[in-house]
Amino acid sequence: MSVRIRLKRMGRRHSPFYRIAAMDKRRARDSKVIELLGYYDPVNKDESMQYKLNVERIQYWISVGAQPSDTVRSLIRRAGEDGMPPASAKAAVSKPAPAPSKPAAKETPAAESPAKDATATASSQSEDAAE
Repeated sequence: MSVRIRLKRMGRRHSPFYRIAAMDKRRARDSKVIELLGYYDPVNKDESMQYKLNVERIQYWISVGAQPSDTVRSLIRRAGEDGMPPASAKAAVSKPAPAPSKPAAKETPAAESPAKDATATASSQSEDAAE
């Protein structure tokens, strides 16, 4: 049996709530689960209450071969070690600082080009060999 860690949709229409569950890969999205591993509430305005994961059990399922879905994988990364959102969740979601610009590479003059030096060396070696 191939196990997948994925979201199971709950809640009302236009008000989604998801349970994170270990399920057989071949089962329907909202069908029977093997084990519930947490929840995800994207509608909740308080970012510290948007999700909660049982990280120990998730690590166990991954160690025995379960594959997390893309969304669950991103939630695991956001949760970190303890399964709860970081205290400064807003700081973690903010844009990263721009990368420092790289200095411009120095251009070599055409006379010092390595390709021309290689051809000049090869032609002088062939002249030496001919003599």
